[in-house]
Amino acid sequence: MKGLSGKTAVVTGAGSGIGRASAHRFAEEGANVVVADITEDGGRETVAQIEAAGGEATFAQVDVSDLDSVQRMVDVAVETYGGLDFAHNNAGILTDFAGVDDITEADWERIIDVNLKGVWTCMKAELPAMTEGNAIVNTASEAGLVGMGGLSSYAASKHGVVGLTKSAALEYAEKDIRINAIAPGPTKTNIQSSITGTGDSLLARAKSALELVRLAVRTLRADFDTSAMRDVPMNRIADPEEMAGAVAFLCSDDASYITGHTLPIDGGQAAD
Repeated sequence: MKGLSGKTAVVTGAGSGIGRASAHRFAEEGANVVVADITEDGGRETVAQIEAAGGEATFAQVDVSDLDSVQRMVDVAVETYGGLDFAHNNAGILTDFAGVDDITEADWERIIDVNLKGVWTCMKAELPAMTEGNAIVNTASEAGLVGMGGLSSYAASKHGVVGLTKSAALEYAEKDIRINAIAPGPTKTNIQSSITGTGDSLLARAKSALELVRLAVRTLRADFDTSAMRDVPMNRIADPEEMAGAVAFLCSDDASYITGHTLPIDGGQAAD
């Protein structure tokens, strides 16, 4: 794609899943990649994979809910590669199923801190380092476009990402810094059991939209693969690389007139 080679990209939650695929795609397009994740093992593994394939990457440990930590991540990009051109703000978490009246205050605050505040902290630190022609992509979700019973905190955080993306895009449009979001549907990602997790991992047992669907289907005591694909008009689950391709496109010169947009990547679910 046009305009990615020789540039520098930061990807949060890059130790697994969509974030890892995004980091690989930027590297394949010739960009230097700052692989950022709260978990060091996963992040360094992604760096090793990129380097083994001939790409350029470096690891930065980050807690996206902490502004100082995020600023250090941006500093790594600037100090290592001389600047920052693109960012994929992808890190996020999902708590267990709970109704509005059942979710604990601690879980509510944690998911908002990571999923919504985390996107704000990233943009707050990234934007001052960016110049004309640069771009940001935030990871929202299907849950940022529709309601999801039992996942009110997650849906609220992802709706917030959509609104924040639109508002920031308007603020930076005249500076020619484009800000968009993707809204992944069911996607094949690894299950993480750690409470801290990486990428889009859950606090406890699930990760990304795929695991969100899996939990939903389990509550209905239905088979996940059959039920999830029945709800997807294309009748399959996405690969993380399909999300990464959209991220690369939105950062490329091929998308030079797109800003403030949230792109559903869901096999047609949003059209149903």
